[in-house]
Amino acid sequence: MKLLTFLVPKWKVMLTMAVFLFAVVSFASAQGDENGEDLEETLKRLSGDAAKSYVSPVVSAFGSNLNGGWFHKAPPAKLFGLDFELGVKLMGTFFPDEREYKHFSTTGTFRFNSYYATQLVNNTPGLSSLDPLIKEALIKAITKIDFTVGISGATIIGESDDYIKIDFSGEDITFTDPITGLSRTITVGAMVTTLEGIGGLGDYLADISFLPFAAPQASVGTILGTRAVFRYIPEISLPAINITEDIGTFSWFGWGVQHNPGVFFPTPLPLDISVGFFMQTLKVGNILKATTTAYGITVSKKLGARMFNITPYAGFLIEKSKLHFTYNFTLDEGTIDEQFIPIDFTLEGENKSRITLGLSLRLLLFNINADYNIGNYNSVTVGVMIAI
Repeated sequence: MKLLTFLVPKWKVMLTMAVFLFAVVSFASAQGDENGEDLEETLKRLSGDAAKSYVSPVVSAFGSNLNGGWFHKAPPAKLFGLDFELGVKLMGTFFPDEREYKHFSTTGTFRFNSYYATQLVNNTPGLSSLDPLIKEALIKAITKIDFTVGISGATIIGESDDYIKIDFSGEDITFTDPITGLSRTITVGAMVTTLEGIGGLGDYLADISFLPFAAPQASVGTILGTRAVFRYIPEISLPAINITEDIGTFSWFGWGVQHNPGVFFPTPLPLDISVGFFMQTLKVGNILKATTTAYGITVSKKLGARMFNITPYAGFLIEKSKLHFTYNFTLDEGTIDEQFIPIDFTLEGENKSRITLGLSLRLLLFNINADYNIGNYNSVTVGVMIAI
């Protein structure tokens, strides 16, 4: 009920977020931040280690959502039959209560741009008065080094004002003195640097403890006890929609099959039983590619007539989800000192299996279903389909 209460009055926003929640929305721009950045712009200011921690809390929930809603019954044990459905599946995966998913703290590598390198130098006693040429050479040397630092702050769904902080413990920097032409080493002191403007979604998701999602879905059957399921959105451009800037293109294709082996049995089984396999690929611009696979069994029992019935169903799936991020960590953009550092990493969802328990209701041309999924991340699914 809490999920439905949240989703219904905000369906326009949910459909925008649901399809590309953390790949589309900049959490600065979602708050009307004056920088108007999207997620790609945010990640461009984060090293790989920082970016992994920033997005990791939603990876498992996102993968769980993608693997949800594939079925709400097993196909009947028929050689041939007309069974077509078209509609939408709404999902919500709950974040575990025992985990901190709005704030992270880790250790990793980070490279400072000229602005923050200047702060490091000026913050070290005695260095602010260096000869300008020497200071400039020192700053440039700092921007060429990957430092091991402490990184902490908001995750992608954290508070908007919990800016990411870089805890630099100090280090000896060796560079060529531009005045003497000799190698020189200067110690730069410790400093905690705040990356202004890089926070979480904040107020936008402050009162919920789940990740929402939606999937367009169609299914058709039955041939030799087999039903095919599809999710498809062709490659489209994503224009600004209230909460996000134009971020490029989006595409989505998923398919699956369910087969009822009872079609070949001489005696009908008391339940419809099927085995199924499902997979999909979702792409957002050049920054994100999500892939999932799932396979398992489904059991259901239709009670009632064709146009008026209820169908309890249950299932067990083995599943896998991966999110692949690619972007350039950018320093001093638009200047002669501009640097592009390729970042490429893949994060895997924690859900490895799920048990699904649900109920489907057929009312004339509408099929409505709801189920609860038990796994490492628990989730709910609600489907509204037009059925023939």
